[in-house]
Amino acid sequence: MSKSVSLTLPLTREAVADLEAGDHVLLSGPVYTMRDAGHERALQCLQDTGRLPFDLEGATLFYAGPTPAAAGRPLGSVGPTTASRMDFATPQLFEAGIVACIGKGKRSPAVVQACQDTGSIYLCTVGGVAALLAKAVTESELIGWEDLGTEALRKLELKDFPAYVAIDTKGRDLYREIEAAAQ
Repeated sequence: MSKSVSLTLPLTREAVADLEAGDHVLLSGPVYTMRDAGHERALQCLQDTGRLPFDLEGATLFYAGPTPAAAGRPLGSVGPTTASRMDFATPQLFEAGIVACIGKGKRSPAVVQACQDTGSIYLCTVGGVAALLAKAVTESELIGWEDLGTEALRKLELKDFPAYVAIDTKGRDLYREIEAAAQ
């Protein structure tokens, strides 16, 4: 039976250990936006210096490219991008301290295994409602990599941002369970 949980970011691996695939979560606290180019840059930074322009320990990544401020909010819209495009970097970032990531869509078996191995989770949120999701963002700050445009590294402050646990720390995968049930 899935449950609803409010989580304060940054997370600890202990805080996510009992979450299960299908649980509804409301996230409050800082997340960092990164997409494809940002992940390439992040891996290069880790290789070159062993760190990123933000504290990795307990951090949550949001696979999004927010639009500029609008409607009196820090962002016009911010929706999830297809998470599988970041599969090449996710296991290494989990090992470096990232505890959760937010996107949409299925992940590779390597990411499912990385969730189990590191005690991390993958959260999904609904695509197509980016303006609505932006209402849960209270602050937006450019952290680095401004040359990447909308893919620049940003720190967003969230208040009750809705998501679902798509892959839990035990390797349960909501997407694959739904597919199997539909067979």
